[in-house]
Amino acid sequence: MKKMCGLPFLLIVMIIAVSCQPATESTQRNQSAMDLVNKPYELDTGLVSRSISFESPTGAPGAGGQSASHLGVGRKGSPMRMVKSDSMFVLCDIEGPGTIRHIWMTTSRDPGNLRSLVIRVYWDGQKHPSIECPVGDFMGFAHGKVMPYYTAVHSCGQNAGMNIWLPMPFTQRAYITLSNEGSQETPLFYQIDYTINDTLPADVGRLHCLFRRENPTMMKKDFTILPKRTGKGRFIGTVLGIRYEDKNWWGEGETKIFMDGDTEFPTICGTGSEDYVCLSYGMQQTPFLYNGCSFNDHEKGFVSMYRWHLPDPIYWKKECRITIQQIGWSNEVKAEKGSGLYERSDDWSAATFWYEPVPSEVLPAMPDVAARNANIWKD
Repeated sequence: MKKMCGLPFLLIVMIIAVSCQPATESTQRNQSAMDLVNKPYELDTGLVSRSISFESPTGAPGAGGQSASHLGVGRKGSPMRMVKSDSMFVLCDIEGPGTIRHIWMTTSRDPGNLRSLVIRVYWDGQKHPSIECPVGDFMGFAHGKVMPYYTAVHSCGQNAGMNIWLPMPFTQRAYITLSNEGSQETPLFYQIDYTINDTLPADVGRLHCLFRRENPTMMKKDFTILPKRTGKGRFIGTVLGIRYEDKNWWGEGETKIFMDGDTEFPTICGTGSEDYVCLSYGMQQTPFLYNGCSFNDHEKGFVSMYRWHLPDPIYWKKECRITIQQIGWSNEVKAEKGSGLYERSDDWSAATFWYEPVPSEVLPAMPDVAARNANIWKD
C-alpha cells in the first residue's frame, strides 16, 4: 500500500472524509447556544426561554401574571414586595441544566440599603454560596453610590435600575437568595431571565463573586482582590472602591496576578492602579465597555472603578491569587527622597468575579453589615 508522510494513504483519505462531514444536529445546536448575541438568527438552538419574577415566581410555562390587582386578575397584581429587615427571600430555585442570562433588580437607591442587601447564589447543590456580595457592588458600583453607566458586564440607570449580563451556567440547580441585613424594610422589584436544556460539561465554570473590604488597608500589605483559589478557573474582573483622606495621589500601586506556582513574584504585573483600569495620569470619571471609572469625587475622596478581562482572558490551571498595592505619589516626598513614591493606607473594597467548577472552596467571610456600611457615601 502506498504511504504519504509515513501514513497509509487510505487512512489519510478517511481522516479527510471525517473532517469534511457536517456537524451533527446536537453539535450544531450546542455551537449556536454558545453564541446567542452574535448569531441572533439561529433558531434551532435547543434552548428553552424562561423568566422568574414576583409575577412569575416558578418560571413554569403559562404560569405568569396570575395575581390580581383592583384592575382584575393578571393586571399588575404582584410586581414587587417589601423585604423586611433581618429577613431572607428566595429569588429563584431552578432545576438544570440551564444558564441564567440576565438579572434585573431595583430597590431603594439609599447607599446603606445597597450595602445591606446581600445576594447569595448556590450552584448545583453546593451547601455554601459561590456568590456572596452586597447588591450594589454585585451590580457594578462601589460605596452604594448609584451612577448611570454601562459596561460589557453591567448597566445601571440613575434610579438604581440595575442589571448584570454575565452568563451563569449550572448543571443541576440554581438557588439564589436575597437577604436584608439592614435595619429598614425595603422595596424589591426583580427579574431573572434564563434558558434551560443547555448542553453543558460537568466541569463548566460557574460564576463566583466575593466582596472584600479593608477599612483601612495595612501599611505595606497589598490589598487582596482575589484570595487564593485552587483548581482551574478564569478571572473575569473586579469592581474596586477606594475612599481616601490623604489628598495626595493614591494610585501608584501595581496589580499582581500570581498563578500556577508563582511564589514571591507574579506572572502578570501591572504598572499602577489607574493603569490597571486602562486610564492614565490620575483618575478620570470615564466609563468604557471593559474598563474605566464610573464615579470619581476628589472633594470627598471616593472612587469606583472596574476592569473586565473578556477580550483579554486570564486563565489559570492550578491556582491563582490577585493583589494590588497601596502606593501613592507626593511632591513633598519627592523633594525629600528624590522620588515621590510612598507607602500609604486607604479604604479599599472589591467585588471580584471569576469562573471555576464546583465543588469549589468556601469563600472567605464577608464583612458584616456594620463594616460594609462604615464611612459609606452619603447623598
